[in-house]
Amino acid sequence: MNIYVANLNFDLQDADLRDHFTPYGEVTSAKVIMDKITERSRGFGFVEMTDDTAGRKAIAELNGSMIDGRPIKVNEAKPRSENGFGGGGGGRGERSFNNRQSFNDTQY
Repeated sequence: MNIYVANLNFDLQDADLRDHFTPYGEVTSAKVIMDKITERSRGFGFVEMTDDTAGRKAIAELNGSMIDGRPIKVNEAKPRSENGFGGGGGGRGERSFNNRQSFNDTQY
């Protein structure tokens, strides 16, 4: 099971994230996502656990818990789409200024 963890302290490391989840079962990977330019944490990460039951228990018990003074958000990770962006549009929405929903089509 792949688990998404948000609102992480920016100083938290992969090993720290792993340590918070190991009491619930075997953790195959724990990764804090880093910004490519600044090389600092982006404040979220992913934990992969071998057992779905243990993963669901970790989600239920760790969601809202405090790690390093911050309440974390924990839920099951959604699979990435083919383009690598979760929502399909890269988070930019669907509005285009060259279609029927354009501001240029406003009727007065």
